[in-house]
Amino acid sequence: MTELLLSAKNLTKHFGGLAAVNDVSIDLFKGQIHAVIGPNGAGKSTLTNLVSGDLALTSGSIQLNGHDVTGWSAEKISKQGLGRSFQKTNVFLPLSVWDNVRLAAQSRNNQQPWNPLTWFNTTQNAIILIASKSMNMPATAIIELCKLEKRMHAIAGTISHGEQRQLEIAMTLATQPQVLLLDEPLAGMGVAEAERMIELLHTLKKDHAMLLVEHDMDAVFALADKLTVMVNGQVIASDIPGNVRADPKVQAAYLGEEEHV
Repeated sequence: MTELLLSAKNLTKHFGGLAAVNDVSIDLFKGQIHAVIGPNGAGKSTLTNLVSGDLALTSGSIQLNGHDVTGWSAEKISKQGLGRSFQKTNVFLPLSVWDNVRLAAQSRNNQQPWNPLTWFNTTQNAIILIASKSMNMPATAIIELCKLEKRMHAIAGTISHGEQRQLEIAMTLATQPQVLLLDEPLAGMGVAEAERMIELLHTLKKDHAMLLVEHDMDAVFALADKLTVMVNGQVIASDIPGNVRADPKVQAAYLGEEEHV
C-alpha cells in the first residue's frame, strides 16, 4: 500500500473575523503529487504555511511521519522530514550553486550541524564558507539530480530564474525531506524552463510525498495524482484530476464555465 507520510486534519486559520483556511484536510502519500489550485485569495499559500509550521493553527492537527507535529515550530517540523519552497525564490544570491546546496546539506549534519559556521565579512562584502568535506558528495549528487551540474560553480545571482527555482529545490532536497511542499515552483518560467521543472518533479515523486500549489493548469494536470480545489478558504472539490476537471462547481468557480481543459 502507498505510505501515508503527512495527514493534516480540519485545518483552520482565522485572521480576526476572516477564515483564511476553513476546515481543510489533506493527506500526502509517498509516490504521489497532491496539487492544490484555486483563485487568488483562496487560501492555498496559507494552507502551505500552516502545514509547514510557518503559521500557527487556529484549530486542526498535523501528523508527519507518524509524529503529531501540531503546534511545532517550522524548524522542528523541517527536521522531522518536511521541506518546502516558496513563491519568491529563496537562495543565497552571492554564493555559488555548489555552496548553496552544500550549506543546506550541512544543516542536517547531526554531529556538527553548523560547524564550521558561515561568516559574513561586512568589510569585504563577501560570504566565506568553510564547509565540511562530508557534505560534498551529497551536494554533488543533488546538483546532478536537479540538472545543474553545468552551473555548479556559477554564482546563484547570475543564473536564470528557472535555474534559481531548480536550485531552491536542490537546497530543499539537501535537508533530506520525505515530504515536499512546493509553492508555485513554475511561476515566471518560460516553456523550456517549465518543462525542465515538470521533468524534475516527476523524478522526485517516486521517493517523496508532495503538495504542489500551482497556477499553471497544464503542469497541474500533467503532474497531479490528486487535485484539491479551494475557494474562499474552503475545499469545493478533491478527487483525481479527471473528475475535478469535469466538476461543474470547479468549472464555475475557478476554471470558467466555458473553459474545457
